[in-house]
Amino acid sequence: MINNLLKNFCLITFALIAPITLPAGGIQKHLNQNNFLKNTQEIILSSKMDLYSFPATNAKELLVLNIGTTLSVLRNWKVSESEIWLRVELASNKLLDDPNKITKGWIKM
Repeated sequence: MINNLLKNFCLITFALIAPITLPAGGIQKHLNQNNFLKNTQEIILSSKMDLYSFPATNAKELLVLNIGTTLSVLRNWKVSESEIWLRVELASNKLLDDPNKITKGWIKM
């Protein structure tokens, strides 16, 4: 009986104290290891453009983007020397905006 009580006491003590020394999520990263902001490229439109569902002129038009719209470039797609497409994401507030709002698509450069 005392043996089981001692085992349980040690187990509970370890369960309460040991997690304090562990980093959250099991891994600790320094802030300078995050590279997600270094590769971000933003553009501001100087003319109206169409936002397409995929990089082709016969693709479905999702939105008409107005002058001054801020876009983040995710990647580019070169079809030919004269036809270059950009995969873009519209600047939005993910917490306040409608979750069904279209935020990503392709524009032709």
